[in-house]
Amino acid sequence: MSPARPPRPSRRRLLQATGVGLGAMTAGAGVWAWCLDELPRTAGPAGGSPVVDPADQSFLQVIAHADDGLYFMNPDLEQSLRAGARSVTVCLTGGEADGRNAGRRAADPAAVPRNRPAFARARTNGLRAAHAAMATGDPAAPWDLATISLLPGFQAELHTLRAAPHHQLIFLELVEARAVWRARATSLRGLWLGATDTLPTLRPAGTPVPRRFHYTRDQLVETLVAVLDRVRPTVVRTLDPNAAHSRRPPPASPDHDPRLAGLRYYDHQDHTASAYFAQAALAAYRGRARYRPAVVENYLGYEAAVLPNDLDLPAARHKARLLSVYGWADHRRCGDPAGCGDRKVGGSALNGSSRNWTRSTRLRAPGSNAWIRVAADGRLAAFAVLGGAAYCWTETRPGSGSFGRPAEVGGELLQGQIHAVRRPDGALQLFATRTVLPGRNAAHRREVVTAAQHGTAPDGRPRFAPWESLGSPDPDPVRSLEIGFPAAAAAPDGTVHVFVRTWDGNIAHRSGPNGSYWSLWERLEGTVSTLQASPQIVDGLDACVDSDGLIHLVAASARTVAHWVSRGAGQMPRPAAVTGLPQPAGPVSAVPLADGVVRIAYRRAVTAQVLIAERPRTVGTWRVAAQCEAVGGYGRVAAAPVGSGDRMVLAARDDAGALRLTMAQDAPGPWQTGRVPHSAAAGVTQDAVGRAVVAVLGTDGRLHTTRQASVGPGGPFQGWRSHAGAAGRRIRRETR
Repeated sequence: MSPARPPRPSRRRLLQATGVGLGAMTAGAGVWAWCLDELPRTAGPAGGSPVVDPADQSFLQVIAHADDGLYFMNPDLEQSLRAGARSVTVCLTGGEADGRNAGRRAADPAAVPRNRPAFARARTNGLRAAHAAMATGDPAAPWDLATISLLPGFQAELHTLRAAPHHQLIFLELVEARAVWRARATSLRGLWLGATDTLPTLRPAGTPVPRRFHYTRDQLVETLVAVLDRVRPTVVRTLDPNAAHSRRPPPASPDHDPRLAGLRYYDHQDHTASAYFAQAALAAYRGRARYRPAVVENYLGYEAAVLPNDLDLPAARHKARLLSVYGWADHRRCGDPAGCGDRKVGGSALNGSSRNWTRSTRLRAPGSNAWIRVAADGRLAAFAVLGGAAYCWTETRPGSGSFGRPAEVGGELLQGQIHAVRRPDGALQLFATRTVLPGRNAAHRREVVTAAQHGTAPDGRPRFAPWESLGSPDPDPVRSLEIGFPAAAAAPDGTVHVFVRTWDGNIAHRSGPNGSYWSLWERLEGTVSTLQASPQIVDGLDACVDSDGLIHLVAASARTVAHWVSRGAGQMPRPAAVTGLPQPAGPVSAVPLADGVVRIAYRRAVTAQVLIAERPRTVGTWRVAAQCEAVGGYGRVAAAPVGSGDRMVLAARDDAGALRLTMAQDAPGPWQTGRVPHSAAAGVTQDAVGRAVVAVLGTDGRLHTTRQASVGPGGPFQGWRSHAGAAGRRIRRETR
């Protein structure tokens, strides 16, 4: 995030206000020691050894400005730091903005002298204090500062936390755009688009880096490849490469290069460009000698301000305390005349103009409710994206609970989680989106892709045809970058329907008999959004076929849950009556049950409480049937039917990053806790025996599963089992 912060949009104009008044927060070492004790460390299901060994994890964060990770990647960032795994954060720019380290409430901010080198250093000092608080509980924990050469002839700053040397910060100190939206050739965006050949660095006050450097686009990509090669991460976190556009025109700019022309977006231009460079580096890293396929997570930036808050109040307060440490709200002494933090943030994160960033954490890819499926022979097949390619884990035999080493299913620069459907003939079909980076004969764009099963290997693994492009409902390359993530359903006649959010907040679909010979993209009936305020449909769709063969599609809108349903078996769904359900905080998961009943599970905005809503066939209207015990967290709630009748299994992340799971029939049972750090949404299903199964992709790149010990609503879940990852070598912790 850059301190050149956009004006806060009117919440009344954008979304229905649902906030509550909150008290101001302060932070200090004593407060942090207490707060960190509140959050349990990762442990096994019985509180024993961790399910995921810290030595098998490594995290890399690529951010544009010093506070981006604190605003947009927490609580995940803190949870990984506290796990004891290696963590490296690369900050691309100095975030120097206007060079004035003064808050908005200062008597006369304009009177503060401009000193960009000092302000860049103050922001670095603030980030060091916040990271030290997360990792050790002490914001004053010392750091060691040195130079590092990631590319021959170039140097950057390397900061190592003395008490936890596996935790490092790297600052390249490239100049920032110094404007949220105004086009500027001398910026990350200008470098990406070719409006400038090189981008200079800015030397912060007191830096050991001896001089300024000028990076070309290729040199910046290779620098990030060098970081990937150095860290060998199992998880890479970036900002949002698929920012949503605003209807407002971009502000006038003195730089008239046509390559800089374009739409205005909700997010900061540096955020988006930093994510592009990270994607290019990940693509270039693949195939290198030390390559390790990683989970890639992209976090929304400023767009979070115009979407419903999805964190509960305790999580938002905790996040705000960290930002207060970064913002120097405690006025601590750090011994640096440049300053000890970013006063533009100060202590305002919870209730100030950036409060909606603090109260939300959203992944661009909303997660899939269908990434683990039962294959034709009864084995479970689980799918995940690692390093941009798809992988498949398959049970060794039906109901065994043991999965073999994953097989690569191919793909390149796939994003998010796989959505898998099982056709009536038993074959599986996979759906995903992929990014095509700009090249000599390729425009920068995104598209929906599919891979159909075409047989079974001798060891029982499903075999898939090569990935096939289904294009984009928005063929314009720029617009295609904003399409959502697919959900699909297979009708009783074998026709497969795939649905995706369009760039303007509607839904488009394609259909194909037995998953082939696809129709053209068409838009579903529904209210047309002009994006005057925020997207009408927020991404996070799900689709299912009920016991009568009707196709249901559900999606979170800006104020409630939207629903489409077929009029007859296998027909294309049409808009149903307004659901009137409470405002969702994120994705919606659909569960078909007996007698035409459909249930959905999602989190309520502001509270993050998991709600279960139901639509009986005979009534046809939605009602909230139950609400689960509040445990916080964010993201998709995984849900699936188990057995006959109305039994289902639920799994969701809590405020501590642990997985909560429960069985639900007439009402949800108490949550059980699985302390396994994981990425995105859990997967839930039933095995060949009829036992509920919960799976997650761990932050170590491995599949982890638990299942009921016996069939039935009272069957307890067993301990977690870890299965081989796509790269089996352990990570040797390095601090070079």
